[in-house]
Parts: sequence; C-alpha cells; structure tokens
Amino acid sequence: MGADIGDLLERDEISAKDLDGKIVAFDAFNVIYQFVTTIRGRDGQALTDTNGNITSHLAGLLYRTTSFVESGIKPVFVFDGEPPELKAETIEKRRELRDKAHEKWKLAVEKGDTAEIYKYAQASARIDPQVIDESKMLLSMMGIPIVESPSEGEAQAAFMLEQKSVDYVSSQDYDAFIFGAPLVIRNLTVSGKRKLPGKNVYVDVAPEKVDFQKNLARLGITKEQFIDIALLVGTDFNKGLERVGAKTGLKLIREKGTFEAVLRSKEKEDLIPEFQKAKAFFEHPPVTRDYVLRWEKADADKMVEFLCRKRDFSDDRVLNACQKINAARMAKKKTTLDQWF
Repeated sequence: MGADIGDLLERDEISAKDLDGKIVAFDAFNVIYQFVTTIRGRDGQALTDTNGNITSHLAGLLYRTTSFVESGIKPVFVFDGEPPELKAETIEKRRELRDKAHEKWKLAVEKGDTAEIYKYAQASARIDPQVIDESKMLLSMMGIPIVESPSEGEAQAAFMLEQKSVDYVSSQDYDAFIFGAPLVIRNLTVSGKRKLPGKNVYVDVAPEKVDFQKNLARLGITKEQFIDIALLVGTDFNKGLERVGAKTGLKLIREKGTFEAVLRSKEKEDLIPEFQKAKAFFEHPPVTRDYVLRWEKADADKMVEFLCRKRDFSDDRVLNACQKINAARMAKKKTTLDQWF
C-alpha cells in the first residue's frame, strides 16, 4: 500500500521504553489489516469463533494494545473515512488481486500445498465493515480514543501530529510522510520476526523512528520535492512512470527540480494534470479538528460480554488484559500526581 519510497529514508532503532508517556496515533486500517493477514491458523485461515465470525482483528487489538498501554504508550486509533475518487482505480486493482489470490488459494487447498495455502490466504484477506465496526467497539470498551477521518486516516494522523495533539504517527506505509508527518514510528505493531516476501526466511524486526525533516535535510530536497518523487514512483492516487523507483525519482528531481519538468523532459506532458491533482490532495487532504483524545478506564463487563460471550474468547485472558490496562493507567496517573508534591 502507498508509495514505494522507503529506500530513501534513514531510520533509528528504538524500543517501546522510548515511547513511555508518548501519544501515538495509529493508522487503524493499517494495523487491522496486519492483524487480519498475520494472525491465522496453520491452514492459513483467519481465526474465527464458533459461528464463523473472524476474530483475528479482535485478538490483535486486545493483546497488542494492552501491551502498548503497559509500556506507557497512549494509543489513538485513526480510522479512514470516504476514499477519494482519485483512489478508485487503486481500490479496484486491489480487489482484483484479492479475487485472484482467493482463486489460487482454492487451488492450493485442492492440492494440499500448505505453503501456498497460507500465502494466498493472506493475500486474499479482506476487511469488511463488520471488522471495522467491531474494532471501533472494542477499542472504545478498552478506553482507547478513536478518531474518524473524513478521508485518509494517515492524512488525519499527520494533521494531528502537526497540531501537536499527538507525539508520533505509527504506520507501516510511507504515505504518512507524503501527507507531511514529521515523526513516524514503524514496526510498532509488527511481531519480533517478519517473513521476507516470497521467501521462507524470517528477519528480526524492531521499532524504528523516522525523522522526516532530518531526512529531507540529508537528501537535500524540500517536502514538495519529496511529494514529487513519490508521484514519479507512483502512489495510490496516480500511476507514476515506468521503471522509475525511489532512487531514480530522487535523481530526476535533483536534476530537474519538479515533476512537471521531469515529465516535460520525457515528453509526458499529458500526465501533468493527473500528477497535479494527486499532489493537491497530498498537500491539502480533507481532515477534521473535531476530535477529543481521552483515555478512559477499560470496561470489564462490556469486554467480557462481547469477547467472551459472543466471540469465544477466554474470560481469564480478557479480564487479565482489562486489569493490565487499568493498572497501567492508574500507575501513570499516580506518577503524574506525585510530580506535584
């Protein structure tokens, strides 16, 4: 998802302890998609309850968010609103890819190919409205604030960071930078090991902090030029140029200055209007100031009723998570009060 421009950015490895007391805005769709694709059984299928309802997202949100709160992080989940018309083609392509992956998954099941079953089950994962609604409901029960973006969640999160409502944005995509987020944390929702695409190889993964302004200074470009590079590479809102990756895009922008000049040099002037529309969206995306960030006590009764009675979760695990959240919150409040004496 998003623009493939990560190779240009240097990152600093950090630990969860470095985020103690920090407010982190999570791109909710990004996080939920990770959980739905990675929290699966050996057959590649998402976790479900006895009625066939998917529970992978609920398990991920419950245990990972509890871990965040225990480590001192104050999480905020930002949800996407209406996708812009510019994204319609990207959304349709992703749907087609999921449909093809589902067909390949069915063939793999017939053949009994375990590796292929898991691979294509992940690739065909979908997030439907029920998954989103349940995620919002659970987070609210856990006392975690949610923010509804009018459009792109990463744009809203970047805006909240610019407004100093939060300290960091957490996302695996790089669009947060194109929307102007100055500080992004990556790999915060990823487990300690990650499988390399197309290989049966796992690598260690640690949280990383990416400082956008430092990277711009190191690259010798402006924020506007960074957006231009992304447009040349291709984003969710425009196709980009063939055979132009991040490093080539950087070279072209350093030589020509703007994407318009690059397109003219390649006799691609017809693409300028499309690029201009995409750039205008990145620079002025729909966002809202109508949000309140308030962390409340986790509601054990509601969590047990929903997760245990309706989704087959263990009472002990849910109550334990609830106790950890409330204990961490009370400890943080006591520390804050002690500073006044």
